[in-house]
Amino acid sequence: MSLHFLGNSVTLENVYIASSGTVCGPLEYLGPLGSCFDKSLQDYHYGEKSFEKAERKMLRDALDICLKREKLKYKDIDLYLGSDLLNQITSVNYLARELPQPFVGLYGACSGFALSMAMAGLLIDAGYVDKIVTMVSSHNATAERQYRYPVEYGVQKKDTTTFTATGAVSTLLTKQPQSVRVEAITLGRVIDYSQNDANDMGRAMAPAAFDTLVNHFQDLKRTFHDYDLVVTGDLSMYGHQILKEMLQRHKMDVVRYNDCGCMLYDLSSQPVFQGGSGCACSALVTMGSLYPQLKDKKLKRVLVVSTGALLSPMMSAQKESIPCIAHAISLEAIE
Repeated sequence: MSLHFLGNSVTLENVYIASSGTVCGPLEYLGPLGSCFDKSLQDYHYGEKSFEKAERKMLRDALDICLKREKLKYKDIDLYLGSDLLNQITSVNYLARELPQPFVGLYGACSGFALSMAMAGLLIDAGYVDKIVTMVSSHNATAERQYRYPVEYGVQKKDTTTFTATGAVSTLLTKQPQSVRVEAITLGRVIDYSQNDANDMGRAMAPAAFDTLVNHFQDLKRTFHDYDLVVTGDLSMYGHQILKEMLQRHKMDVVRYNDCGCMLYDLSSQPVFQGGSGCACSALVTMGSLYPQLKDKKLKRVLVVSTGALLSPMMSAQKESIPCIAHAISLEAIE
């Protein structure tokens, strides 16, 4: 079929979610959604010699769980898409060495979940492939070592800090009808409000989420009221409040809105500062909690806006600001 964008958005007709696999870290398991995930880590090494190998193992386990549910083998998938936070998207690239089919690595920082789902949706709806698996991961220790300081240093955190979620999620998308479909997507623009503090991601990413939400609603002539729930990816408490204020100043009626970084943890008792972030944050909440509710018809339509800070340690050292992006996917239960 021929796909045509309406501004930054496009509606899809034949893209369905067939299965998923979710693996979470220790703190994520102890949070309010812990029982929603398929597998959890007892510690951050996960039986491996390095945190990076542990992240790769999480990805492999999530993929195996996802495919096992549909009785599929690695070779049965037409294309794999993957995203993580590390330089050269190391985790998914190294896992892809084990895959017999084509692989495309994507980088969108913490927006990787919605980005990979959107790209998969476009390829399936255009008729190029039948089955795509998306894979995303993040690990608190690997991300902190790359973007800030190794956790072993015990560096004191600012109040605005977010906590990188540890987890991996694989999702199988297909053109064969299922109980939940990817109904629409909105691709984000890179937005830079001249923020340069790597310990204040919520403030940096909120404008990107605002831009994508405004474009999504304008393109598709919708409002918050057209969704049972709208979630952003990882703005956490501080960024979540900033976004709400921006939307209200834009005369939007903000209802049924939450942030995955606030949903993944018990912010009153767990040591996660402002809440969660990372590729795994929106992926775990969406596929672990929201997707089952859509399957069970407890939710009808959900909008997921994964947010990403496109910083690099090198640019931060050069005092550059932090460009950010947000991509949106609309998930809908089939009657």
